[in-house]
Amino acid sequence: MVAEHTEQGTAQASDRPSPHQQGSERRTTRARSLASALPPGHLWGRRDLLWRTLAAAVSGLAQLFALPPFGLWWLGPLSAALLAFAVAGTRLRRAAWLGALAGGTLMVPLVRWQDIFGVDVWLAIAGLETAYFLPMAMGLALVMRLPGWPLWTAALWVAQEAVRARLPLGGFPWGKLAFAQPDTPFVGYAALGSSALVSFVVALTGGLLLWSALSAVSARTRGAATGAVQPPADAAGPGGSGADGARPPRAGWIAAAVGLAACAALVAGGALAPAIGRPAVSHTVTVGMVQGNVPNVGGISILGERMEVLGNHVDGVHELAAGVRAGEYPQPDMVLLPENASDLDPYRDPTAREVIDAAATDAGVPLLWGMSRFNDDGTRYVSSVVWDPETGPGELYDKRYLVPFGEYVPYRDFFTQFVDRLRQVSSDALPGTEPGALDVGDTTLAVGICFDVAFDVPVRESVAAGGQVIVIPTNNANYNFTGQSDQQLAITQLRAVEHGRPAVVVSTSGVSAVVAPDGTTSYRSPEGEPDIHVAELDAMDGTTVATRLGAAPEAFLSALGAAAVLAALVLGRRRA
Repeated sequence: MVAEHTEQGTAQASDRPSPHQQGSERRTTRARSLASALPPGHLWGRRDLLWRTLAAAVSGLAQLFALPPFGLWWLGPLSAALLAFAVAGTRLRRAAWLGALAGGTLMVPLVRWQDIFGVDVWLAIAGLETAYFLPMAMGLALVMRLPGWPLWTAALWVAQEAVRARLPLGGFPWGKLAFAQPDTPFVGYAALGSSALVSFVVALTGGLLLWSALSAVSARTRGAATGAVQPPADAAGPGGSGADGARPPRAGWIAAAVGLAACAALVAGGALAPAIGRPAVSHTVTVGMVQGNVPNVGGISILGERMEVLGNHVDGVHELAAGVRAGEYPQPDMVLLPENASDLDPYRDPTAREVIDAAATDAGVPLLWGMSRFNDDGTRYVSSVVWDPETGPGELYDKRYLVPFGEYVPYRDFFTQFVDRLRQVSSDALPGTEPGALDVGDTTLAVGICFDVAFDVPVRESVAAGGQVIVIPTNNANYNFTGQSDQQLAITQLRAVEHGRPAVVVSTSGVSAVVAPDGTTSYRSPEGEPDIHVAELDAMDGTTVATRLGAAPEAFLSALGAAAVLAALVLGRRRA
């Protein structure tokens, strides 16, 4: 009997998993892919590839339509959610091409305006920008295996945008999640952490919406099948579960409600964020803006008609001065002119200097004049120069971020062998190195020229150096009526919130605009027409949290995303 009992006990013991096996099973349960949270009929069997492909394509289109000129900003979180949905639980190779699909459907139409340099240039830039979505999508597929995945996926969006804004050739950050939110509930986060924090919150909102949807669908599906609500462990959301990997009844519905509440809190937080460390008003300043227009708007031939462009802007200053004398406009404290208002160098060309001197004398106030300044070796600087009616040219700012193949040709000897039209860029511009804090009367302007505004550094450093009003002289004549001007204006709106200052965009042919510190526009010029406007602005003292923190939020969030990928890889190896 003893022997029999012992044998039975031994047999029962052998059927019971060892502690090591139990731990392994628990880890396997917890490591289930997010795909297990999806309802039957979705991402299953033959339709798996179809649903993933559709989700990835719509993800790119959603971000495209969130951006100007469409401005359907609420599609931004949906874009992040759909890409996560597409790659959840899939192999890395598949995630990579799904990321390429999402990136391509965004970037190819988004930078369509680059075709003024040729279809090959347009498609090359779009293809290069798309390439960044491949590693990001692979990272998303990895980190979605971890608890808390909405946080990690949002951080990976920031990392992707951070790298894209730096490499290659200085980067090209167009199409950031943040740039679709110029005057929305999300833009307030720019005052705390620049564009990086805005992109993070947009992507996090999308991740939480997906988590909520999957939790609710899973709860409903399992409830219908078993009579009780039992979402899967880990896969239903970012939280953990019991030791057996199961959740208690109604947990899926609770998780969905928590996710939606978190989304609402994020939206509400954006409205409150700008009040934290808000700069104070120093004084009011009245600025005149002259949009002189250019001949042949939309054509690259404007580069050969320099005297006419200069004449248009000189005439605009005289018209403004006459309007002031007639009482049509208030007396400005300064007059702002766009990038390339003179492509003739007034430091070398006596005719150009003479007409600018005459315009400044007529206005009776300092001008900020955009011009090219040539060096003896044929290179040039793209500058904005303070031109005093009595003393002439004074302080200046040189554009720091130049457009590759537009304002200079990198590796010129190599590329001109294959693309002959690059020889049309007859002189290479050189980048400036100093912040654009320019004193004009009693006001310090924070100047960033055109392409500068797409990058965090130039405006941030100009404000940190004392800039009280943001000024963005620009020349978008080649891109009128393509949506590019609207996209650049949206970025300027974000910069106004980021630094808690009004911003002025002054363009050769539109869009010129006046932006309030909350990101809203109080004035917008037409495109392709001459325009004059005078605005009264609040010059600000002090800096926002974002200005003081600089690149720290972006670096922290990027590192967070990279660490999550590393953790997913390590855990995956251990489970293997």
